[in-house]
Amino acid sequence: MKRTAQITLLILTGLGLLHTALFTDLYLRYVKEGLHPLLIVSGVLLLLLGLAHGAFDRATGDKKDHDHAHGHDHSTAPRIAWLLFLPALSLLLYAPPALGAYTAAHAGSETVKQQKGFAALPATSPLPMTLTDFTTRVQQDKERAIKGRTVEMTGFVTPGQGGVWDLTRIIFTCCAADAQTVKIRMYGTPAPPANTWLAVTGTWHTQGALGTKSAAAALDVHGTRRIAQPVNAFTDDLPLTPTR
Repeated sequence: MKRTAQITLLILTGLGLLHTALFTDLYLRYVKEGLHPLLIVSGVLLLLLGLAHGAFDRATGDKKDHDHAHGHDHSTAPRIAWLLFLPALSLLLYAPPALGAYTAAHAGSETVKQQKGFAALPATSPLPMTLTDFTTRVQQDKERAIKGRTVEMTGFVTPGQGGVWDLTRIIFTCCAADAQTVKIRMYGTPAPPANTWLAVTGTWHTQGALGTKSAAAALDVHGTRRIAQPVNAFTDDLPLTPTR
């Protein structure tokens, strides 16, 4: 890879990061929203670095010509380095798909953290809950306050073997590399297509002892409603109340 190509790669990568972070929401497929400023800074630095190297090379052009004439050109790199252009161009031309049902199907469900004490649940019905909160209540709340309550959760569909399916959320701690998956098994309705985003209402599916780790993170489905995928999909947020 010639020096000019290396400089071009820096500039393309910088432009790709800035395009993704400033003009689209696609960066949310790969990193948490809080890293948005750092992406912009990284893009600016790469762009400036590429431009600075280009200006330096033009200023030292005579020395390069002298090195070429004596067979001492050190500006090349292994040919495989050309593959670095692929991710740089993808930021500008084609965004890789977001994590979804395929990833979730090959990952275990997140282990919920131990929680000491639970606040009283509001009387709202259906009760909006995150998948993590539902799992924690089912497996740790000794008061069994979730028993008989109709809850509502949102997530995407992950099909399983034998027609079963899970309502799923993939949660970024920092970025896609450290993503964790939380899944709630659904009973009482056929599996919708994979990656379909749904708002689901239902009650806890009786399996195991409620309030202990033996309790299943599962729901008897009463109803489902298709929703649009959230812009910031890699969180475990409460369901939005639909506008009437």
